[in-house]
Amino acid sequence: MGVMHIPGHTHQAPREVTLEEIRGVLGDCRLCPLCETRTNIVFGVGDPHARVMFVGEAPGRNEDLQGEPFVGAAGQNLNRILAFAGLRREEIYIANVLKCRPPGNRNPKPDEVLACAPFLREQIRSIWPDIIVTMGNPATHFVLKTEIGITKLRGRFHQMGHFRVLPTFHPAAALRNPAWQELIEQDFRMLGEYLATHPAGEAPQSVGASSDALPEPVPGAGEASQALFEGSRS
Repeated sequence: MGVMHIPGHTHQAPREVTLEEIRGVLGDCRLCPLCETRTNIVFGVGDPHARVMFVGEAPGRNEDLQGEPFVGAAGQNLNRILAFAGLRREEIYIANVLKCRPPGNRNPKPDEVLACAPFLREQIRSIWPDIIVTMGNPATHFVLKTEIGITKLRGRFHQMGHFRVLPTFHPAAALRNPAWQELIEQDFRMLGEYLATHPAGEAPQSVGASSDALPEPVPGAGEASQALFEGSRS
């Protein structure tokens, strides 16, 4: 997947294109059938210069009605557990793999992800965060380019080119499972410890590097994920 062409830009380096420009290209998107059932496009919200970006799978009912991600029960849970990382909602950026609600809150379909992925990719390139927290399997699979389940990936960082990726459970799923709620809180505490001990602007380790803090990358995922977000410009 090449870099989406944004009008007015010849060489789209990271952080060059604004979120407003990406939203303008998205417009009243009709690229997949979800446009027929949505109430609102849910683009994303937060600090355009955030050090930490959170990625979920898709809007739910409340998000669809309000046009903002994570505003229902899952959003309230997210707001609460952010405190474990020493973060406030206004300090982060939140987006989803899909910008429109799937009927019945079903999982995203591959063709829907294919249609929506370029917009999330450009959001990530625009913000260029140090850390991406992927919440749930669909977001984790998209960013890490793996089919390994969240239960095996959570609890550690994965180095993917510029980004450190922290997979964790979706806050909505954690509300339905007390054991997962405890684990997601552990993950957010670990995130907070990392932020406290690694200053902003610190150079990332190279792909494939391992340490106590950053274990071996997901097999086969490093090069694919790095190319996805840092690949050739078009």
